[in-house]
Amino acid sequence: MKQASDLALEQGRPAPTAVEIRPLIAARWSPRAIADRRVEPEKLRAVFEAARWAPSSFNEQPWRFLVGTVDEPEWIERLRDYLTSGNAWATRAPVLVASAFKTDFTQSGKPNRVALRDLGAAEENLFLQAYAEGLVMHQMAGFDNERLQRELLPDGFVAGTMFAIGYAGDRGVLSEKQQESERQPRKRKDLSELVFGREWGEAADLG
Repeated sequence: MKQASDLALEQGRPAPTAVEIRPLIAARWSPRAIADRRVEPEKLRAVFEAARWAPSSFNEQPWRFLVGTVDEPEWIERLRDYLTSGNAWATRAPVLVASAFKTDFTQSGKPNRVALRDLGAAEENLFLQAYAEGLVMHQMAGFDNERLQRELLPDGFVAGTMFAIGYAGDRGVLSEKQQESERQPRKRKDLSELVFGREWGEAADLG
């Protein structure tokens, strides 16, 4: 039987990078085929510990995570209920998470305009650690964020994303359209479209 990490790599879509980057970053992707196998608690602690050590403005650490696992069936089912129909595939995942961020700085009470950026940094740390643990992860914007915020979050916090975590699963459980999507080559804009020099839109000279 293949190890879960081997299956993740076998089903992976390595990034066709223009220059060599770290394998963990190049190999990371967001599959929908997630097995219903339980994720070990020590691996979950590791991925959230990685998120804890993300950088943030004034060390505010504005991110928060609501975690549901198959060990708490009623709670994870409640989280699943916020997903849109297009993300029904995620109901198979053994771990479902809703993220949120604090909108104001704790000390000054002033708006934290980079709080969402800081949440993104924490989620990327979490993403990479999950892959290093032999897990896969998929972030989703397709959920009822207004209802989730109203029902689950206290004042001063805004919903971020929802994401599924688990082991790579059999693509056969997905629809034909989803399977085709997961087989497509990965693409990104060229660096010249993203990294500018002295003038906006003019590619930076990176040597």
